[in-house]
Amino acid sequence: MSDAEQPQIYLITPPAIALSSFPDTLARVMDGRDIACLRLALAADDEDDIARAADALRPIAHDRDIPLVIDTHFRLVERLGLDGVHLPDGGRNLRTVRKDLGGDAIIGAHCGASRHAGLNAGEAGADYVSFGPVGATPLGDGTVAERDLFRWWSEMIELPVVAEGALTHELIEDFAPVADFFGIGPEIWSEEDPLAALLRLVAPLD
Repeated sequence: MSDAEQPQIYLITPPAIALSSFPDTLARVMDGRDIACLRLALAADDEDDIARAADALRPIAHDRDIPLVIDTHFRLVERLGLDGVHLPDGGRNLRTVRKDLGGDAIIGAHCGASRHAGLNAGEAGADYVSFGPVGATPLGDGTVAERDLFRWWSEMIELPVVAEGALTHELIEDFAPVADFFGIGPEIWSEEDPLAALLRLVAPLD
């Protein structure tokens, strides 16, 4: 990414959504700020629940020419008319997933704070890698993806990189020169006005 380019917003859904209200909230957010991609990241493993959510969100994304990828469940991509999958395990099965989904599907891999996992995912055919969390969080094992990892990646590797996890206004300002995308979700959905929260969060990019 050149210095003249600003990172784009990669929006992540909450782990649970109310289909009676969330689609309208999502549409408002997408109409209020340019979004590059949407990830359906439900905690539920029930296929019917995931399908209902995908059916509700897919037209909102696609009507705005925004691709919709699903977290983990790559076998649902074609059946639900989605654009790809986000693999949370560093892409360990990425070659198999690529073979199943074909060359046109978007396949991303979350690689924690591991440069090695990121490189392996890239070699296996990932379209992007994500590192995180970039901020302090009580979740996970406490390992943080440091700015130096993103700096090295942006200088040495052409594959797009997503910064996600516990983002703040200050972190976005700091990481903007070394990230291609910011994965944003939990930071805004608990707010009364998610669009306003998003605009405040990403103000350094505008």
